[in-house]
Amino acid sequence: MSIKDEVIEQARKAKEAARVLANTPTDKKDNVLLRLADKLEESVEKILAANKKDMEAGEKSGLTRALLDRLELSEERIAGMASGLREIVQLEDPVGEAVKMWRRPNGLEIGQVRVPLGVIGIIYEARPNVTIDVAGLCLKAGNAVILRGGSNAFNSNRILAEIITEALVAEGLPGEAVQLIQTTDREAVEVLFKLNKYLDVLIPRGGAGLINKVVSESRVPVIETGVGNCHVYVDAAADLDMALNIVFNAKTSRPSVCNAAESLLIHRSVAGEFLPRLYKLFEENNVELRGCSDSRTIEPGINPASEEDWGTEYLDYIMSVKLVDDLEEAVNHIFKYGTGHSEAIVTNDYTRANYFLRNIDAAAVYVNASTRFTDGGQFGLGAETGISTQKLHARGPMGLKELTTTKYIIRGNGQIRN
Repeated sequence: MSIKDEVIEQARKAKEAARVLANTPTDKKDNVLLRLADKLEESVEKILAANKKDMEAGEKSGLTRALLDRLELSEERIAGMASGLREIVQLEDPVGEAVKMWRRPNGLEIGQVRVPLGVIGIIYEARPNVTIDVAGLCLKAGNAVILRGGSNAFNSNRILAEIITEALVAEGLPGEAVQLIQTTDREAVEVLFKLNKYLDVLIPRGGAGLINKVVSESRVPVIETGVGNCHVYVDAAADLDMALNIVFNAKTSRPSVCNAAESLLIHRSVAGEFLPRLYKLFEENNVELRGCSDSRTIEPGINPASEEDWGTEYLDYIMSVKLVDDLEEAVNHIFKYGTGHSEAIVTNDYTRANYFLRNIDAAAVYVNASTRFTDGGQFGLGAETGISTQKLHARGPMGLKELTTTKYIIRGNGQIRN
């Protein structure tokens, strides 16, 4: 069977499975997630063995340390995946929720209720934890899902997908509810783009290149996620110790993810005190700073930044830095170069904090906290299928409700329209 035929057949089976899931009781869906969590913990050695193959291949191919960190699984990370599934179980099932109901003068009773999206396609790069996070959320929200992971994580994704299938079948649900594309050939992605007969939505998770390709070429509706040129602005009224901790965390705790900060803006009045402390801390941790000429006057060891740097999502241990005269200049810079993901201000001035909250147009806007909190788990959503940076249907971390739509139900007793 050709790659095209295989992918079409997977999509057809997913469509059938979605019909079953849409009417599956909450307790049965929860049982799948609990069984899956148990199976992950029971299969640690098997998962780590598969991940080791991916890590060795990644090292040979020259992946950066940030991307290797993104790819790597550990006992702790597998335990975290299992814990995330159990958190999803504790969340309220959105399917069937009555959003609103009302009665018309002619006696018609109209209600708007939540229903699953249907079949969701996820195209993602080297993060095997996404396989479990997405499966858990999609299943709880009554959706079937087709996963197309990156080639760097193929062995890891395959073993995780097998474990998911085992959990589904053991609870009497169709194994086709969660399927992994069984090839790394790019032709499979091209086929997915055209399957609007079977897929209800495509969600890309990865770098700008992947997301732009999906948005520009897909016939299936796309929820745009991920690209994160996130900024931290250190205001004149900032607590500099707090600012140092926030910037360091936002950049280095996991630089390969979309909520990591890539750009730093510093008010000139505090740059002379703050920047040398930050430079020393970054140098000790092998983080490169690329800065404007004024920042380099303060710290000559900072590499010069180009115009391209202001708009770059590095996903690495690199950060651009620019000095600004005031809050308005910082906001204008973010407006020009930001991607609408996550932006933060560090300040003890209430008025400036509110100005920043009002004027920054992003999915998540922070005062005195790291951008790294833009995450479904950190927001109490259990996990997320991605961070939506668009404005229609979903914005920010996409949890259970964002994986549903609504339909109207109308009850009458013989009414006809005049």
